[in-house]
Amino acid sequence: MRNLLNFLLKYNNLIVFLILEGIAFYLLANGNSYHNSKLVRGTQGITRGINERISNTRAYLNLREINSELAKENGELRSRILRMTEKQSTDFISVTDTIQNQEYEYSSARVINNSVNKQKNFLTINKGYEQGIEPDMAVTFENNVAGVIVGCSRNFSVAISLLNLDFKLSARIKSNGYFGSLSWEGKNYRYASLNEIPQHITVNIGDTIETSSYSAIFPEGIGIGTVSDLKKSGSDFYVIKVELFTDFKKLNYIDVIGNLRRSEQVELENQYQ
Repeated sequence: MRNLLNFLLKYNNLIVFLILEGIAFYLLANGNSYHNSKLVRGTQGITRGINERISNTRAYLNLREINSELAKENGELRSRILRMTEKQSTDFISVTDTIQNQEYEYSSARVINNSVNKQKNFLTINKGYEQGIEPDMAVTFENNVAGVIVGCSRNFSVAISLLNLDFKLSARIKSNGYFGSLSWEGKNYRYASLNEIPQHITVNIGDTIETSSYSAIFPEGIGIGTVSDLKKSGSDFYVIKVELFTDFKKLNYIDVIGNLRRSEQVELENQYQ
């Protein structure tokens, strides 16, 4: 109580001034229509600004949930484009490719760890074998090549990135169908190299590079990049530089694709190799 009295005695002039100012402001606002309208408009403007900031804050806090829903919807849309036949579970969507008579299963996941500045880069996703993920499943970002699953735990999986010196992929030139081997040289994360393309064929800057039909992991026609440069080497093959579609510094929600007939194909091929 004594502290309160001391406070009032110390700041009594300021308190009386604020009270008088409040009374004066009230009389001014209510005694004059012009000032009253200005006050109402100012108050409404401040209220709208506060409500807008609150709304933006709520939207920002909900971005993770929104991104998750968008990733799920994207997976479903891609599946419909590829002639969806049936939905087998909440985690995976089964899709039949009528051209190659192969069945694939799709699932979305979130990237929780990733690197681009090493010679051998990997990425980690937030789904594991409990959610149906297995080694040798393809990883794509916005329907473009990103990597391949190499290991799984109960709720997490690790994928070898395309930005890994050990990563090799059968790729073809979309315009003419010629295929070769795509690999990363460990330098710029935006470029890879396409090898084994013979020099007697026509290759143009800007040609699209995509997955070939000779992969038991990736479906045919998944985007990889475009030809940004090419040279004739001393051998019979081009040296082709490919600008990648996937920006590995922007990976967030990805798709995991499983070929349901891969084991059968690999087992048969191993008998004759």
